[in-house]
Amino acid sequence: MRLGAFSPARTGTDDSSARQPGKPSPGRRLGTLLRFPVGVVLVSWEYMWRVTALHRTEAEGDDGDLPPPLPAELVDELTKRLADGVGPMFHRRFSVLVQDARATPEALIDAMAADLNRPAPSTVAVFHKTLGDGAPARVGDEYRVQMPGPWDGPVRVLHRDPVTIRLGTLHGHLEAGQIQFAAHDDGEGLRFSVEAWSRAGDRWADLLYSRLRVAKEIQFNMWVHFALGAAALAGGRPRGGVSIETRRIPPEACEAAEHC
Repeated sequence: MRLGAFSPARTGTDDSSARQPGKPSPGRRLGTLLRFPVGVVLVSWEYMWRVTALHRTEAEGDDGDLPPPLPAELVDELTKRLADGVGPMFHRRFSVLVQDARATPEALIDAMAADLNRPAPSTVAVFHKTLGDGAPARVGDEYRVQMPGPWDGPVRVLHRDPVTIRLGTLHGHLEAGQIQFAAHDDGEGLRFSVEAWSRAGDRWADLLYSRLRVAKEIQFNMWVHFALGAAALAGGRPRGGVSIETRRIPPEACEAAEHC
């Protein structure tokens, strides 16, 4: 199997199939854990008192809502495919128009690639790079995103271009799917979006995610914060609030998606 960007030379092992997704140091894990209870309260409080308008729409989806195919050279035993998950998939797009942005789309994505924690709500989500050097995010790098309770999961960079970063889940993640950050000039100004294609990673997660909707709403709140953080990182402010589109794709469509 060709490993492309995440070859054994970068991992320090002779066989990537023998390794597990990287973990942050005990000190980092403890520090993040101590922040989580306060973080959940703060994010919930901010959600209730948010002055930014949120425009939510929900609809049934179809095969056209499936994520991009996984790059064959970036698939190995650690990859958690969409078909490895349970229950329906939710295709979500969080979009914000940034007014008076000082950064170009390329500059914004460069800044995010240099440190994914800059737009993230640090009280509830911390990105730790576990594979790759100290350079900005590049294809094959891996991160562990630490969140409250079981919301902790490893991801791999699947795609990177001047205006896009796309991540894919690895085994051990609460979800199965992909997440993409993108920026472009839509004629009115800089528009930033977070696009997620995700379903529960197992039956326990399905209970929390699509039935009790606990994990789904925490994910919702996190990515709204991330979109607003990206607007601030671009040096502007959101115009017209944040638009959130959600489309629900039935399980059978996910399980038939062999290359996602």
